[in-house]
Amino acid sequence: MISLTNSRNNLTTTVSTWLNQLALLAICGSLLAAFFYQIAFNELPCPLCQLQRVALTLAGIGMMLNIRFGASNVHYAMILASALVGAATSLRQVLLHIAPGDQGYGSALFGLHFYTWGFISFVVIIAFCAVMLCIDRHPAKPSSRNTPGMIVTAVIVLFLILAAANTISSVMVCQFGACPDNPTQYLWKF
Repeated sequence: MISLTNSRNNLTTTVSTWLNQLALLAICGSLLAAFFYQIAFNELPCPLCQLQRVALTLAGIGMMLNIRFGASNVHYAMILASALVGAATSLRQVLLHIAPGDQGYGSALFGLHFYTWGFISFVVIIAFCAVMLCIDRHPAKPSSRNTPGMIVTAVIVLFLILAAANTISSVMVCQFGACPDNPTQYLWKF
């Protein structure tokens, strides 16, 4: 009986780790797309866009903690709180641009603006947490076997680079004060 329980817990831990890795990779993809549009098309993020990036980054940190130290309800709470704030922020931006004739802010990707995609992403993250909290009913205790492989390490490093780049970008757009409502140029240049 104990062997069956241990086997089931190991499978749950493996599934949980893989799903958190995929979710972190999706967050990296979202941040990369935002940076691509920022750099390639000079579409600087507005203050609400900045807040959405911060919420996405904080959710990613929770996933990274799950990957590295084992699933924890506290990590999922961090992801969930970040996703709720991100969803509220992106919904606020969607509501700002639903007036007839409003072209929205920034370019559209597959017919939807980034803040709309942000709202969809945050709702998916909230659903992800609900599913993962059902799967991870008995969170794993950290062990020395939780050392990530080369690909996982690469995803974590990519995420940390994107988080640092987002911080640098925010300082360049806003300096150390209030961000412009409609940024058209970097306020701080190297």
